[in-house]
Amino acid sequence: MTAYPHLLEPLDLGHVVLPNRVIMGSMHTGLEDRLSDLPKLAAYFAERARGGVGLMVTGGYAPNRTGWLTPFGSTLSTRRQARKHRMLTDAVHAAGGKIALQILHAGRYSYHPFSVSASAVKAPINPFKPRALSDRGVRKQISAYVDCAGLAQEAGYDGVEIMGSEGYFINQFLAERTNKRTDRWGGSAENRRRLAVEIVRRTRERVGPNFLIIYRLSMADLVEGGQTWDEVVALGKEIEAAGASIINTGIGWHEARVPTIVTSVPRAAFTSVTAAFKPHVSIPVVTSNRINLPQVAEEVLARGDADLISMARPFLADPDWVLKATADRADEINVCIACNQACLDHVFAKKKASCMVNPRAARETELQLLPTRKVKHIAVVGAGPAGLAAAVTAAERGHDVELFEADQEIGGQFGIARRIPGKEEFAETIRYYRRRLEITGVKVHLGRRASAADLAGFDEIVLATGVVPRVPSIPGIDHPKVLSYVEVVREGKPVGDSVAVIGAGGIGVDVSEFLTTVDSPTLDLDAWKAEWGVADPTVTRGALGVPHPEASPRQVYLLQRKPGRIGAGLGKTTGWVHRAALKNKQVEQLRGVNYERIDDEGLHLTFGPQHEKPRVLAVDTIVVCAGQESVRDLADTLTTSGRPVHIIGGADLAAELDAKRAIDQATRLALTL
Repeated sequence: MTAYPHLLEPLDLGHVVLPNRVIMGSMHTGLEDRLSDLPKLAAYFAERARGGVGLMVTGGYAPNRTGWLTPFGSTLSTRRQARKHRMLTDAVHAAGGKIALQILHAGRYSYHPFSVSASAVKAPINPFKPRALSDRGVRKQISAYVDCAGLAQEAGYDGVEIMGSEGYFINQFLAERTNKRTDRWGGSAENRRRLAVEIVRRTRERVGPNFLIIYRLSMADLVEGGQTWDEVVALGKEIEAAGASIINTGIGWHEARVPTIVTSVPRAAFTSVTAAFKPHVSIPVVTSNRINLPQVAEEVLARGDADLISMARPFLADPDWVLKATADRADEINVCIACNQACLDHVFAKKKASCMVNPRAARETELQLLPTRKVKHIAVVGAGPAGLAAAVTAAERGHDVELFEADQEIGGQFGIARRIPGKEEFAETIRYYRRRLEITGVKVHLGRRASAADLAGFDEIVLATGVVPRVPSIPGIDHPKVLSYVEVVREGKPVGDSVAVIGAGGIGVDVSEFLTTVDSPTLDLDAWKAEWGVADPTVTRGALGVPHPEASPRQVYLLQRKPGRIGAGLGKTTGWVHRAALKNKQVEQLRGVNYERIDDEGLHLTFGPQHEKPRVLAVDTIVVCAGQESVRDLADTLTTSGRPVHIIGGADLAAELDAKRAIDQATRLALTL
């Protein structure tokens, strides 16, 4: 008996049986880009194969130079490269897993001047304009796909995934938005899908019947000029006839103005799209996007929305996701909270990906969790993200750990973040650590502010005492209408109908969203779709409708001293979502302001280098989000007395709150103690 009978049911594909219905979806880590990193990539996939996932898909590999995402990026186009990949596939198979290589041609998303596409239409997210391919050029690209699949087979892969969605090369041929051709590769819908069908057909001819071919099909483009539903269904049928083993769901182009994978997107938000498509084909269909818990995946499969579930980032967060589900230990899963901070934001910054809640992801050979040779008595002070990571990691290595927390609950700044609309997932990380503290036997002291005397006798002291809100030097800052963000978000102190938010960093943006949201519509799928204009793809081309954001319950002003764009420091893959949400809620954003004073009239401002332009915001409430200051009193006391201490997290660096840095720093420290 299992709590997840549909999720853990094997799937017989004829020549191969998958042990469960879980696919680890493609996720570029940056380790794919250099052959010298293959040992690290092999360790990364082998750990997840041991974790029980049914089938894994690599990050995207270009079939040739024109298909590179970035110059000299991941490519599989030679036999020498294929031989090197044997290291990876052998490691996966030795661990009992199966793996497919994703073939991804970036097309006009290629970040280099050699890019090619169906037509010479520049992408709004790329400075390079692609060259339109000739008929001969199109045929050469098809051959490159086929050759790449053949090389993947030689390299020992169990299959390939042909990336036909997310606005990449194949998708660019499929949509009127980017295909302006009038030859046999464009014009009619039948001609536009010819490229995709030919790639699958010829790939099947090359690899034979006993090799997986997954086709990732864009079922909802979410851009103007995207495919109609009839075109999507017709393509799916032809892809099946051409020899595909599985069809995977793709949602949205990278240039779409609808969020699809950030934490504010409701769980399983797009499985209804797969459900509508599934009856039109007879081969297995995969659904994806924002599925991170076994119970969610089980519900999706039980409803019949799909035959398999694809998850990528959840396996960054926890490589043992499937094993824990199988053992009915879902409460032990380190859940992906879709923050994107260490995965996608790293990739787009041309850095190696990892995971905020699991810094060991893609660092398995570097950050090895080895048992300690000498058990130490370790005190960790502060149960925010840094303190929790340090305590749990040290205990997992076998140390005797005690955790001190002044509050009555663990979580620190995550306890505040989870109350922000669209960041409810942060509660999952707190839940995970609470369970890990129990399992690893950490002795937890809640509601106890540790003193220097309490820490006597410990072999190691780790201070993760966090931060307190910074109070800016503004005349009248002690006025009754002034509140800190902690008082508003965590303590629930009432605010008026008009609010000025001082400080437009990440916290100021979060607080503004908190103040402009009624009952967190992100938890309601229909309300979220209305907010962002996600329509029924069977009715509306590309599933792109007209946004109807819910009105804000109050007027909010977001203020910034700097003259630059508000939110400039937010993550690349999430910042635009926050900025769009503020715009939808009609938050008035004021930059380059000087704070003069606060009194009964409100907040007095001036603008300009000479403070020559005055303005008074007659607001009911002023919320201060003007940064943080490290809490280091205990550190100073211990250091003065000669006690060695390790200072981590916000106590070490209080700049803009950075949980990614805090958890990584804490984990690395605990691995050395």
